[in-house]
Amino acid sequence: MSKDWVVVPTCLPLVLRRCRGCASERFRASGNFRVNANHKLIDAWLLALCTVCGETTKLTVLERMNVRSVRPELLDQLYNNDPGLTAELLQDPVVRRRNRIALDWDNAWRLDTRGSDQLEDEAIEVSVNFAARIPVRPARLIAEGFGPSRVEVVRMITERNLVSAVRLSGKLSGDFTFTLKR
Repeated sequence: MSKDWVVVPTCLPLVLRRCRGCASERFRASGNFRVNANHKLIDAWLLALCTVCGETTKLTVLERMNVRSVRPELLDQLYNNDPGLTAELLQDPVVRRRNRIALDWDNAWRLDTRGSDQLEDEAIEVSVNFAARIPVRPARLIAEGFGPSRVEVVRMITERNLVSAVRLSGKLSGDFTFTLKR
């Protein structure tokens, strides 16, 4: 039997970066952008607020770019504080590397099993798809999808009752398939 699961983001992830005001390490993306034009050059930042003290930090999106080289649609999204652009930019590895940030996806995603959480067949093949690049441990997904504890899922992996073409230890953020043998 074959089943399809989807890992879906429920909200924006927290931004991991040290706060200058309180030494906290978590910021919440506000969804607002600050755009500054100086003659023909433009700068744009995504604003994020510290979860503890409310201090604002700026995440660089555009830096000293010629206005004509920026797509008009992107400029409209920046000026209108487009929430879809915020999610897109947080996923962009170039923006994350430029600002030296990481993302905390805890409590920001859910697993949609589409009602297929019963273990009734001898062998079940499950295809896991990611709606966004969310790093999650496969053992946690399988435990959440089928119900056993993560320790039991790890035991099933070591006993080869759970097999996959990809390694099921560590974190994955790309689509994969696994087979559960009963």
